[in-house]
Amino acid sequence: MGFLGRPQPVQLVMGVIYGDEGFLEEAATGLAGELGEIDLRSEAFEFDVTDYYQDEMGPGLKRVFLSFKNLIDPGDIVDIKLMAAGLEQEMSREGKRTVNLDPGYMDFNKLVLVSAKFLAQKIYLAKGVYADPTIYYDKGWRDYEWAFPDFRSGRYGGFFSEVRNLYKAKMRNMENPAPGGSEREPASGEED
Repeated sequence: MGFLGRPQPVQLVMGVIYGDEGFLEEAATGLAGELGEIDLRSEAFEFDVTDYYQDEMGPGLKRVFLSFKNLIDPGDIVDIKLMAAGLEQEMSREGKRTVNLDPGYMDFNKLVLVSAKFLAQKIYLAKGVYADPTIYYDKGWRDYEWAFPDFRSGRYGGFFSEVRNLYKAKMRNMENPAPGGSEREPASGEED
C-alpha cells in the first residue's frame, strides 16, 4: 500500500481554564507567540461542572476558548499539547498551575481534544498524548456520551459554530487562492 496523502488542514482551538483574568491574558499572549494570531475568542463561561481544579487553581474558575488564524496539520497537535503543558508549568506559582490549557482541533465534522490521560474512548497518538473526540456536527453540535458535562450541556455550541463557519471560509480561500476567484459550492459534508 502506498502513501495515502496529506491530511486536510484543521482549525486549532485551545480551551483555557483560569481563575484570574491576568493569567488568562498571560496565557493568551504566550500561546499567540507560539501558535500565531488568535482570530476568535469566546466569552468567559463559568466552569461550574466540577471542582476538580479548585484545590490547585482556586474557586470561581472560568473557561475561554481561543481559535487561531493559521490552520494546522492534525499531526501537529501532539507537539502543541506538549508546548501547552510546558506553558502551564512556566506559569505555575508555588507548584500549582494558574491555567489549564486544553488544545484540540476542529474539522468539518468534529472537535477533538487531546489529553495525557487514558480513557477507553481515547486514541493514542504519540509522546503520551491521546485524542479524545468530544463533539461532532450533524445539523448542529452533538456530544459523545463520554464528553465532559460542560460540553454535553451545549453551552459552547454557539462559539464552536462560529469557529466552524470561519474554518469553512478558510478552507474555501485555500481552494480559491487567486484574488477575485469565484466561490465554489461546498463539497458534500461541509454544509448543514
